[in-house]
Amino acid sequence: MRRAFALAAAAVPPLAVLAAAGWLAEWPGGLPPAVAAILPGAAYGALAVALVLGLAFHRGRIVFAAIAIAVGHMAFVQFVAGAPPGLAARATFAGLAVLAPVVLATLAWLEERGTLSVHALPRIGVIAAAVALVWWIVASGRAVTVNWAYAPLTAAPLPIDTPVPQLGLVSTALGLAAIAVAALLRRSAVVAALGWALAAFALALHFSAMKGAPTIFVAAAGLVLVVGVLQETYRLAFRDELTRLPSRRALNERLRSVSRRYAIAMVDVDHFKSFNDTYGHDVGDQVLRMVAARLARVGGGGQPFRYGGEEFTVLFAGKSADDALPHLEALRADIEGYRMAIRAPDRPRRRRAGKRRRSGAPSAQSVSVTASIGVAERSERHDHPEAVIKAADKALYRAKRAGRNRVAT
Repeated sequence: MRRAFALAAAAVPPLAVLAAAGWLAEWPGGLPPAVAAILPGAAYGALAVALVLGLAFHRGRIVFAAIAIAVGHMAFVQFVAGAPPGLAARATFAGLAVLAPVVLATLAWLEERGTLSVHALPRIGVIAAAVALVWWIVASGRAVTVNWAYAPLTAAPLPIDTPVPQLGLVSTALGLAAIAVAALLRRSAVVAALGWALAAFALALHFSAMKGAPTIFVAAAGLVLVVGVLQETYRLAFRDELTRLPSRRALNERLRSVSRRYAIAMVDVDHFKSFNDTYGHDVGDQVLRMVAARLARVGGGGQPFRYGGEEFTVLFAGKSADDALPHLEALRADIEGYRMAIRAPDRPRRRRAGKRRRSGAPSAQSVSVTASIGVAERSERHDHPEAVIKAADKALYRAKRAGRNRVAT
């Protein structure tokens, strides 16, 4: 539920940008002359900001996506907008519709390698190949190829009337799907931004006959790339990379707005240092991720955070310590009852091969861990978040002195 809410919240800013672009594109009577005059600069300005942010934060996908969209828009302005109908205009428009999704989807799936290195060459090569293909078609006068690109894929009428060839619609749909899968697998706002930028560019082509609309949607594409960089930067600053829980910084921010009634629990993995020394840091990281996964589904409205090391925090806003106790006890039992398999050195890493191995003799041992939990609530004695955390920390050590694997107040 929390993950679904986070995904929905992340989609709000780019959706708002696209909605605003659509509103401007359909401005009654056309945009005022003063606004229309600054549109070209605004489009390239938005893409330039995305490019600069991409360079500053080492987000190569954003840099090359901004370059690709800028090149595509320049080609549209030069060879399509206001140009007489002909081979160059038709080939450029079809090329943008078919190849832009391919370029952006490819950028989404290539590993992030920054921009100022040899790894930039494949990304530049993808963009250059798309440009070269369209140039070759125009230069060689391959009208047959252009006609093929515009040929309908189905005789059935489409639900929308669009100048985009059906091949371009299919390419856009496949490109959006590929980017969506990559964004979910990588859990990356930057990759998701490529999908929003593709949607904006597709709308620019769809509304190509409306004066100013393509430029508005290209500006929107640049803005959603900027939004993606900002969202990713926020995630890195406020979310723990290993456990994917909100970080201690996020906890501090949340405590600034917490109500007067709340409880805080400190959760510590028992004997974690010894566990790390015995099984290694890789297995230790698996343990922390396992504990974090259980914390993420704690009941009672608890909000989990990675506090540091093997220590976690759960905030129960609007609840007392007594309210939180049954949910913390359930959390403790959930952690204790989970048996985690340790990957054997010879265990295949591919899922299917691993399943075949597991169907025979077991090749990995399983381990379990426990956690000690201390909880405290805001009171007249502990009237500040730092004081409540210290009180919960003292309760945690009481749980450890009493034998660990228990909840103490």
